[in-house]
Amino acid sequence: MRPLDLAPPATPPMTDAERLDAVRRRDPTFDERFVYSVRTTGVFCRPSCAARPARVENMAFHATVEAARAAGFRPCRRCRPDEPPRAQREAALAAEACRRIETAETPPDLAELAAAAGLSPHHFHRLFRRITGLTPKAYADAHRGRRVRDELAGGAAVTAALYDAGFNSSGRFYAAAEDLLGMKPSAYRDGGARTVIRYAVGASSLGAVLAAATETGVCAILLGEDGDDLVADLRHRFPKAHLTPGDDAFTATLASVVRLVEHPGLGADLPLDILGTAFQQRVWQALRAIPAGETRSYGAIATAIGAPRSHRAVARACGENALAIAVPCHRVVRGDGALSGYRWGVARKRALLSREQEA
Repeated sequence: MRPLDLAPPATPPMTDAERLDAVRRRDPTFDERFVYSVRTTGVFCRPSCAARPARVENMAFHATVEAARAAGFRPCRRCRPDEPPRAQREAALAAEACRRIETAETPPDLAELAAAAGLSPHHFHRLFRRITGLTPKAYADAHRGRRVRDELAGGAAVTAALYDAGFNSSGRFYAAAEDLLGMKPSAYRDGGARTVIRYAVGASSLGAVLAAATETGVCAILLGEDGDDLVADLRHRFPKAHLTPGDDAFTATLASVVRLVEHPGLGADLPLDILGTAFQQRVWQALRAIPAGETRSYGAIATAIGAPRSHRAVARACGENALAIAVPCHRVVRGDGALSGYRWGVARKRALLSREQEA
């Protein structure tokens, strides 16, 4: 029996007519397949180059950059065909800026980051936000928040944690502490000790609903079959906090949460306490941008936050969301449109989407 040929099929060679069509369309998908040179200018370019199109009789096609150089042409200064693709270069600049932020003793300012990247502050700010989904300042704040939480969770003293996280004064740290932690630093270090978390369990058409809040805002919206199980989940999240049933004033918060379950398309008008890593915050920000009644795939969210290969990490971030509906992870579906991966059950996910689409 003839053995199977498992080698991938070879890419068929392109004709000059196909190459010319790619250049006219400035198609970046062909940037790694060939370059073209222009006799009158002496340069060679990528197919996607934004330069003014040359006359056909002055153009020649080359399989590689080396071949174009050997023919006596120099690289275009606009599209830089002898360097990595633009998207790859920009991603590298953003990654290097992230490393600078993460390793600096104090967060570098915008001008310093832009200078290191060789860009103007305005251009760098736009590039960084487009690729990471956050502004440089927001990324630095999220990173400092994670460092503070890690330090305090490990039992570090508050003073040590604030300086290790890059705060150069205790005043600045305490001014931002509750936004970063959702509670006072000493309480977070002790697993929520001495922090009062009010909660209440209500009933909805989708089962039991638990709403919980610190003084900062709503820190959990949980769905399930049994109220006692939801309270146990809350206690697991804050093992040393003082959990207390909400008083009459808290009834309004619970009512708002139940109303959100029944009418998810209305949106949330609640002060939220959203804690997470920089990546999780990027994902959750993208989720809150999805219009009610619409869905996005995990891959689409990954692309939206500038990390197109991170669809699995996006799915994990959705699963770690503790603010059901307020951060609408129910609007994320598989690439084929199938409903799956909802931590509170696919049936609830289907019902929530149906309610939004009928509204």
